[in-house]
Amino acid sequence: MQLLTLGVNHHTAPLAIREQVAFGPEKLVQALHELTRSRRASEVAILSTCNRTELYVNTPSPDDVAQWLADFHHIDRRELAPYLYALPREKAAQHAFRVAAGLDSMVLGETQILGQMKQAVAAAEEAGTLGLLLHKLFQRTFSVAKAVRSSTEIGANSVSMAAAAVRLAERIFPSIREQACLFIGAGEMIELCITHFAGQHPRKMTVANRTAERARPLAERFNAGIIPLTALPDELPHYDIIVTSTASPLPILGKGMLERAIKQRRHRPIFIVDLAVPRDVEAEVADMDDVFLYSVDDLGQVVREGMDNRVAQVAQAEAIIETSVEHFVHWMEGRELVPVIRSLRDSAERHRRHEIEKAEKALARGEDPRAVIEAMSHALSNKLLHAPTHALNHAARDERDQIALLISQLYGLSRDN
Repeated sequence: MQLLTLGVNHHTAPLAIREQVAFGPEKLVQALHELTRSRRASEVAILSTCNRTELYVNTPSPDDVAQWLADFHHIDRRELAPYLYALPREKAAQHAFRVAAGLDSMVLGETQILGQMKQAVAAAEEAGTLGLLLHKLFQRTFSVAKAVRSSTEIGANSVSMAAAAVRLAERIFPSIREQACLFIGAGEMIELCITHFAGQHPRKMTVANRTAERARPLAERFNAGIIPLTALPDELPHYDIIVTSTASPLPILGKGMLERAIKQRRHRPIFIVDLAVPRDVEAEVADMDDVFLYSVDDLGQVVREGMDNRVAQVAQAEAIIETSVEHFVHWMEGRELVPVIRSLRDSAERHRRHEIEKAEKALARGEDPRAVIEAMSHALSNKLLHAPTHALNHAARDERDQIALLISQLYGLSRDN
C-alpha cells in the first residue's frame, strides 16, 4: 500500500476534461464507497472543485485507481491519460500541502480551497473511508496551510474569482449601478459573487435556486429577490449580468433559451460568468454575438493581476512545505517499519516463552534452581547471538565489513577490541 494523489487540475486539463471527471455532491459518497469496496484503495478522500478533481488514496495499485476513475465517469482511459497526474508518497504529500496553502490555485494564495479540502475530508470521514495514513496526511496538511498563511503574505492582495467577475463586467458595462444582476445557485461561490457585486450597487439583484428555502437567507441579506429555476426562461430577458454556480450535472442555460432572451432584449448584450464545473451554460452559447460568456478558466487571466507581490512570498512558503514533507515522510517510513518491529518482538517473545517453559519443567523435576537459571540464560544468549553470528559467517566478502559495522552499531560494540 502507498500514498497516492491522482487527478486533473487547471494546470493539466482544460475545462472540457475537468467537467467530465467532476464529482457532484450526489455522487461523492457513492464514489468513496465504491472505490474502497473494490479493494483498489483501502483509504480515499475526493476533492472536487471548479479547478480540480483529485483522489487522495492509500492503494497497492495506482494504475487500478486511474482505471476506476475513468470507468466511474464512463470515459475512455486513453482520452483521460494525457491530463492525469499520479503523485506517489512524498510528492503526494507535497502536493496536498501546496494545494491547501493556495500555492497550486488559479488565484495564488486564495483561501477558499482550504475550506473545500476540509469539506472533502469531512465527507470521507463521515463515509468511513479515512484510515491512519490519510488522517495523518490531512492533519499535517491543515497544519502546514496554517503555518504558510500565518508566516507569509501569500494571500495578501489576492484577487478572487468573484472580484474578477466584477472586473470583467465593468469592461462590458460602463456602470454596474445601472444593471440588473441574476445569481443562479446559493452556495459559497455565489455568496462571494453577490457580495462583490452588491458593493457596486446594481439597480436589481435576484437569486435563482431550485428551492426558495436555500436561497432565502442569502437573498434577505442583500435585499435581493428570489425566483425558482423553472422561471428562468421567462426571467432571463430582464437581466444584464448573470453569474451561475450550481452543482447541476447538466447545463441550466441552453443556447435556445438565451437566443429567445436576446431577441426579447432587442439584442442588448448579456454578460454571463459560469463558475460551475460541470458547466451550467451550454458551450455553444459562447458563439452568440450578443452574449459575453466567461468560464472559470477565462477568469484566470484577470486573477493573475496583482500577483507580483504574492509571488515574492512563494519561496518562503515552499521552504515551509519542504520541511513539512520531510517530517511526514519520516513518519511514513517509521510506520512502514512497524511490521518488522512487531515480528522481531514476536520472535523474541516466542524464544522467551520457550525457555521459561523448559525452566519450569526442570524445576518441577527437582533440578537445582541455580543450574536451571544458568541453562536458561545460556540458551537465551545463544539465541541472541545466533542471527548476527550466522550473518557474519555466511556473508559474501564484499558484504562482510558492512554487516560487521551494522552489528557493532546495533550492539554498541567497539571494533578495536
